Amino acid sequence: MKLDFPRYIERIGAVNINSIQKVYELDSGKSEEYHNTYRTIRKINDEELLDIFNKLAIIIPIKDEKLKLLEGVLSGIPHDCLVIIVSNSQRYPIDRFKMECDILQQFTRFVDRDAIIIHQKDPVLADIFRDLEYTSILDGDIVRDGKAEGMIIGMIIAKMLNKEYVGFVDADNYVPGAINEYIKIFGSGILMSQSPYSMIRISWLYKPKIVGKSFYFAKWGRISDVTNRYLNEVISYHTGFETEIIKTANAGEHALSMKLAELLTYSSGYSIEPYEIVNIIEEFGCILPSKYPDVIQKEGVEILQIETQNPHIHEDKGNEHLSRMLKESLSCIYFSKICNKSIRWKIIKELRSAKAITHDQLSPLPTIKPFNTIDIQKFANRIGDSTIRFYGNMERYIKYYTV
Repeated sequence: MKLDFPRYIERIGAVNINSIQKVYELDSGKSEEYHNTYRTIRKINDEELLDIFNKLAIIIPIKDEKLKLLEGVLSGIPHDCLVIIVSNSQRYPIDRFKMECDILQQFTRFVDRDAIIIHQKDPVLADIFRDLEYTSILDGDIVRDGKAEGMIIGMIIAKMLNKEYVGFVDADNYVPGAINEYIKIFGSGILMSQSPYSMIRISWLYKPKIVGKSFYFAKWGRISDVTNRYLNEVISYHTGFETEIIKTANAGEHALSMKLAELLTYSSGYSIEPYEIVNIIEEFGCILPSKYPDVIQKEGVEILQIETQNPHIHEDKGNEHLSRMLKESLSCIYFSKICNKSIRWKIIKELRSAKAITHDQLSPLPTIKPFNTIDIQKFANRIGDSTIRFYGNMERYIKYYTV
């Protein structure tokens, strides 16, 4: 790939937020001299990407999605990445989880690749978390419903298998080629990052919608536009300079270094993506006391935002889904200690105007504590009793995984 370097960086404490970077070529060719001659462009060659892909797990949270879409998403993931599917799909009256397992088994048999699938609501998984005192992910005797909870399960499994990076793609994408580009962007962003504590977030070139008999290529999603605005207001308040730096508040497609992922607190459900940014500023923005002074003093945290060439075409979940996303996204900003009274009032007005709330009351969402507290070997020793299924050549992970 060929990407430009960020033209501007917003700094808040030890956090560097890069402005949008663009992909100029999906395939950069063989030339070795290009990035040395043109300092504004970085060439990422195939060998560099392959090295990252071997260290990268791609996590797919899924809940009752169309199975044809899942097949397409799988086909777009570069071969050397480990695939981890965390399903919250129904088991009764139709066992959709079994159908997902069957699809993954068939897929891996034909393409000969490594993949894992597990069900989020497996009671054995809940028992493991309870025994390891990681109870913030639970709701009673089971893992809580929510996209965030599935993503965290995937990250813990990736850590168990010694992966250095984790990336996320949604299971409802209609364009396998877009998935392939996202993951190449993950790898490119990791290679361009200056900090081992890094996050790479996808900015879609367009999110097409069908209007009448043709496509309308909208630039921003309805929820992203609003959430971006309020995150930028929070940053502007603390820096004293108005900014529009955040363009990826609700980016479901994003990647993190494991070093950063295991330090973050996560917000439940669909608020996970904007709260990742909020929590990074909470912990490393030098506004609040931090649990990680060494990271602040040495490497800092870097957020890269990279715009695709492929448009983002995904399943339309309807207005109720969008209303819930808006409420959860803004709620995690509202209840953060870095949000001031004036912005909180604007958020309430926004939610009332969108009819996402009927009164002025918001309830804080559950948060899930960092998973660096988990004894990963104890987790590994017990996970084999759950619904977890391994496909492909998993023998190369034996030294990290024992049952």
